[in-house]
Amino acid sequence: MKRLSELKVGKRAKILSFEKDDIFIKLMEMGCVPGEVIKVEQIAPLGDPISISVAGYSLSLRLNEANSIFVEEISI
Repeated sequence: MKRLSELKVGKRAKILSFEKDDIFIKLMEMGCVPGEVIKVEQIAPLGDPISISVAGYSLSLRLNEANSIFVEEISI
């Protein structure tokens, strides 16, 4: 199990869970639900923010938001 913030560009992963903090409801409303497959599209030059593909659209997340999402890397 990894954090989303640890994935490299081009990697795919399945969302497993969230840290228990205030942000998980916001993330779920944006399509980041457990079981959803995501792909890391881009990482800013200084590492923050990152762009992911989730539920058919692109989403930019701050590093602290990505750090609160636990994922399992998959290969497709």
